Amino acid sequence: MSSKLEQLCIEKGLRMTGQRRVIAQVLSDSKDHPDVELVYKRAADLDDTISISTVYRTVRMFEENGILERHDFGDGRARYEEVSEEHHDHLINVETGQVIEFTNADIEELQRIIAEKLGFDLIDHRLELYGRPIKGRESDIPDGTSEAVVNINQTSLKHKDI
Repeated sequence: MSSKLEQLCIEKGLRMTGQRRVIAQVLSDSKDHPDVELVYKRAADLDDTISISTVYRTVRMFEENGILERHDFGDGRARYEEVSEEHHDHLINVETGQVIEFTNADIEELQRIIAEKLGFDLIDHRLELYGRPIKGRESDIPDGTSEAVVNINQTSLKHKDI
């Protein structure tokens, strides 16, 4: 059975070798935002003939074809995730490197309002928040979780029409 990422490659007419299929599977199975070295480690565990240069070339090809999205979360490493039709933003814990994906309708609406007030039709955006955990405050993220997907559906954010 082919991975979601492999299907996207096939739809875009990309040639899929066995090693590219393994790399696509590793990326599709990732619940985190791996860098190339981590993709290589995971792929090499499945196929020890895969080289780091093959992973670099394949990841670059996937990115150039709009299949992977590249992120720089301030840790000096390019990190990747599948391009998704479902928009989300990121909160990065600067102490641990943990990346939390979240959505919030109020934030999305505020960004649209700001763009409109400044005379723009908002077509896209990227929001990355960087922070430290508040000492003594409970988190909704389970301990030991390296990365998590969190859906925030708060309507309690208050803002005036800008």
